[in-house]
Amino acid sequence: MKRNLLLSVLFCLSVILGVVSSVSAADLLDEIREKGYMTVAQEGTYAPWSFHDENDVLTGFDVDVAKGIAERLGVEARFVEGPWDGLLAGVEVGRYDVLINSVGVTEERKLKYDFSDPYAFNRPIVIVRADYDEIHSFEDLKGKRTANTITSTFAEEAEKYGAKVTGVDDLNQTIELVLSGRFDATLNTEVTYMDYMKAHPDANLKIAAYGPDATWIAIPVRKGDQSASFLDAINDAIADMREEGVLSELSMKYFATDITDLD
Repeated sequence: MKRNLLLSVLFCLSVILGVVSSVSAADLLDEIREKGYMTVAQEGTYAPWSFHDENDVLTGFDVDVAKGIAERLGVEARFVEGPWDGLLAGVEVGRYDVLINSVGVTEERKLKYDFSDPYAFNRPIVIVRADYDEIHSFEDLKGKRTANTITSTFAEEAEKYGAKVTGVDDLNQTIELVLSGRFDATLNTEVTYMDYMKAHPDANLKIAAYGPDATWIAIPVRKGDQSASFLDAINDAIADMREEGVLSELSMKYFATDITDLD
């Protein structure tokens, strides 16, 4: 009898937990729509993805992508800026709803976060001083000193090819370290390099090599069932923006090329 009573209690608990779990699965999207905004984490120092214009207004490709997604979710995008190394961790613990900041998809990151469909693609390059002639391919990175943003995809890529990687805070710092000769190279994307050269046409830099593969740029959210419906809504918004030509238009506006099409 006691055994039957115990089994009945356990069954009731499992039912209750199942109901709670099913309710919490939609909690994040419901919570965002109820409060009327989603919290978007960004660096704000990574032009042309997210940066401050001459009037100190946050702008950029990722800013407009975030606003477009929020609009299609029927909410406002509220931006919170911070150093890169704390942004992903902030998504993981629920401090931010999303990180829309040129985040490359990696197998390691997929263990901690659920990712949206890609909304852009990055082609990696090796940037060196214009007078430096020891790197002509990614294989030549072996044993070379590179500076890259802490925990970035490019730091991982440099390490994969045998480079000695040092993590720094942002793009400008990596460029300064390369120009000063303290480091041999930095890895980034062609569009970021072109944007930097547009702002600094006299910079003593060049592209030494192009990477073989493009990085998928997507949006990480907190892992688990609680984010499932939110992620579906983000994917629907990205699909709408792609079909309407919005993603392509934004890319041409900020990069002068379409990085939203893998082809």
